Amino acid sequence: MSKGDVILRFDEVSFEYLHKKPIYQEASFSVRDGSKITLMGQNGAGKSTMFELITGKLKPIKGQISITGGVTIGIAKQVIEKSDLKFSVQKYFEKSYDEVPHNAPGEIKKVLDAVNLNVPIEKKVEDLSGGQQARLLLAFALIQKPDILLLDEPTNNLDEDGIAHLINFLMMYEKTVIVISHDADFLNCFTDGVIYLDVFTHKTEQYVGDYYSVMTEIENRIEREKKKNAQLERNIQDRKEKVNFFAHKGGKMRKLAKKMKEELEEDEESKVDVRKEDKTIRDFTIPTQEIVGKIVEISSVKALINGEEVTKERELTLRKDTHVLVSGPNGVGKSTFLKSLISGNSLDHKILEGVRVGYYSQDFSTLDYDQTVMDSLSDAMIGENDIQKMRSIAAGFLITGELMAHKVSALSEGQKGLLSFARLVMMQPGLLILDEPTNHINFRHIPVIAKALSKYEGTMIIVSHMEEFIEQIRIDEVLDLGGL
Repeated sequence: MSKGDVILRFDEVSFEYLHKKPIYQEASFSVRDGSKITLMGQNGAGKSTMFELITGKLKPIKGQISITGGVTIGIAKQVIEKSDLKFSVQKYFEKSYDEVPHNAPGEIKKVLDAVNLNVPIEKKVEDLSGGQQARLLLAFALIQKPDILLLDEPTNNLDEDGIAHLINFLMMYEKTVIVISHDADFLNCFTDGVIYLDVFTHKTEQYVGDYYSVMTEIENRIEREKKKNAQLERNIQDRKEKVNFFAHKGGKMRKLAKKMKEELEEDEESKVDVRKEDKTIRDFTIPTQEIVGKIVEISSVKALINGEEVTKERELTLRKDTHVLVSGPNGVGKSTFLKSLISGNSLDHKILEGVRVGYYSQDFSTLDYDQTVMDSLSDAMIGENDIQKMRSIAAGFLITGELMAHKVSALSEGQKGLLSFARLVMMQPGLLILDEPTNHINFRHIPVIAKALSKYEGTMIIVSHMEEFIEQIRIDEVLDLGGL
């Protein structure tokens, strides 16, 4: 195989699951060796499913997937499997081997260095921060030395330094990379092509060029097609009126009407099937529990600085309509602080008794994957279950009727995120605790979510590494764990 040869090809591939729900219909594209490709599409379009088809975990119902002989594939998933969290870092990596080599610790150290992750290999995976787990997922894929590297939302949980390191790594990486991400600036740094999955037509579209150039090309094409259709629509309407007028006349006029009707049909056939633009979730409001007085009291906070736990006094009383950002680099203990607060087991901070807490967990641990979507929403609703209201709120988050009967486990990661926000609306919390709420979420939805959080009138504590998202939210206090 020579550099630049086609290494992966989809030839009219169709796939469906979940009660005959189509995901792809005759999807076709090719990927060349050494290319850096972005796989994009709306939540639920089947991006992660395509990775499972490439790895062979799923099989198409029609069409052919061709991978050059001898080519190996490594995948860095969005989240670590729950069953893997109890493993040590070393045991987690040993899963990648058919037979564990004697030099496994050395190989593990190499890939950890490659992703800039400095943790003891005997440490448990569950004790790593979200950002550290994101790097671990990438390292797990790299230890397999794949010819095709599949990355599913690799910037989730990464701080600014982590993203910069990942960009540098990908730009230097000589093998083929296919990335799923909603981070436009990140993608534009290394992408040389885009494969777009259309959630409405279930087709694929392939483009060459950096991410922003491709986005401009798509927008311009859609605008041209809209203008062409508008002109044809005017012609069609004009001919319809003339056909109706001449059809009631006799002789030559009737023949003219017949000829114009044929031209009208030709115009109808010439109309371009304009790709529907991605839907955006509706504006929403998270209602607030009626509560008076102190909501959260903090006397001190703990952080992990250079591997050492540090405790510092920090008197902070949070009342209604106070928004707090918890900041600091990966591994400093932000998620640990949030979990400690929620558990109620710490003497350093506590939540007032009777406060209803709405918790958005970065790993969706608050969702019961065995429930149906309908039951998950029903469990979150305060007061008497109003099915019509529940369906209306869910529809605003693009959770439509056909999804209601599916299990939560069948949703894409992006859809799980939107389900979590729908549950928060129904929960009417007095305290919102949000841990990386933009992970997995389509970039089109981010401004809508930021607007809703800014307007939230209860107490909010948020962790997020997405600066442009935080800049759109009203923040009253910053708790910087890295500055202790």
